[in-house]
Amino acid sequence: MFTTRARQRMLAAAAFSGAAALALTGCAGGPEPASAYDPDAEVTLTFTWWGNDDRAQRYQQLIDAFEEEHPNITIEGNFTDFPSYWEKRQTEAAGGGLPDVWQFSDSYLREYAEPGLLLDLDTVADYIDFDAFEESLQQTGQLDGVQYSLPTGYSAWAVFLNDALIEQAGVEPYEGGTSAEEYADWMKSVTDATGGTVYGGTDMTQRIQTFENVLRAQGENLYTEDGELGFTEDDLRDFWNSGAAARDGVTVPQQRLEEIFPKSGFGANLTASEASWSNFLGGYLADSGAESVTLVAPPTEEPGSKDLYRQAGLQMAISANTEHPEASALWLDFVVNSEEAGEIFGTTLGFPASETKLAGTTLEGVDAQVAEYLDSVADRIGEAPPVPVVGYGSLEQTFWDLGKSIGLGALSVDDAVQQFMTEAGVILG
Repeated sequence: MFTTRARQRMLAAAAFSGAAALALTGCAGGPEPASAYDPDAEVTLTFTWWGNDDRAQRYQQLIDAFEEEHPNITIEGNFTDFPSYWEKRQTEAAGGGLPDVWQFSDSYLREYAEPGLLLDLDTVADYIDFDAFEESLQQTGQLDGVQYSLPTGYSAWAVFLNDALIEQAGVEPYEGGTSAEEYADWMKSVTDATGGTVYGGTDMTQRIQTFENVLRAQGENLYTEDGELGFTEDDLRDFWNSGAAARDGVTVPQQRLEEIFPKSGFGANLTASEASWSNFLGGYLADSGAESVTLVAPPTEEPGSKDLYRQAGLQMAISANTEHPEASALWLDFVVNSEEAGEIFGTTLGFPASETKLAGTTLEGVDAQVAEYLDSVADRIGEAPPVPVVGYGSLEQTFWDLGKSIGLGALSVDDAVQQFMTEAGVILG
């Protein structure tokens, strides 16, 4: 089988000689069909992502490598934080001005694919190596059998530990995989030992992923295959109430987190632990300046359950209205498949989902840690949840915002539950 790079050179030569031309199929809001693709034409592509400065520096390295290989294609990149990112995409979608290529999330797959805002990648299949993906990972970017995006990698939910802060506190590291109550007790031991100069962690009930793990341990999901919520008001109320004791002086106060935003408590060295996706390790090290960070399994209420899953939510997509679908496909392929991407990003965009990207990744240091962590929780990995419902990204953000309001004391749990369920009812119809 040809390598991705060899296929691209071969296809470009064929297109240039006129031996092959890519006919684009029509799609809602998409460009007019092109008679031929000129691989030497000067092209400028817009590209955007969410993330921190560490991710931005890595993307710039990748852009430089791509532009050296494709000197006629210029990549104009920019980034922002996660909430602002999706607010801007919604504005662009309404005005028909989405970027050519953009970092995507499977949380928004239905929302952007169903109205025809994403390019069917099969229309530019000659420029993308789909064979480099395991089928189950490739399917994470599919809706109704159409390939709209491809994953950069996959992750699993984890608890991060700042080794130096824990040692300074004089407590034993959290071992991982305990009950939520035992994890809360450990966080309290850190906060008590430091007198609150460093907190044990952040309120885990703010994150919908923690709630998702609780539901999955019971054999449920956040939403059903039919696009309905998979939990009740009582389930949500019990979950948010379960964090009350930890919010009372154990976890970092929400007001402190508001003051350091967009850094997290862990990144700012205010907390000794934090839960997030395993691919955040590189970013956490960069933000905190810590010499070492350990990953351990998150709490579970049902030992032996398959509450975790391979999350391939961080993806790459092309806008349906791009004027340069072939060039966009070349850049998308470079991000998800190239050995250069593996070398530059390692596991910071998830453990490489593509075998060709993985071939460029040297699994040592941080990347070896992530690989070892994924191996360590393999017995807890279950099937991926259903394709997120339309509006899931908004619901995820609402969940987080309400959790923060609870932490600030600005909202009661009962009121937060009512607001969430009301918004969910509107979004899900």
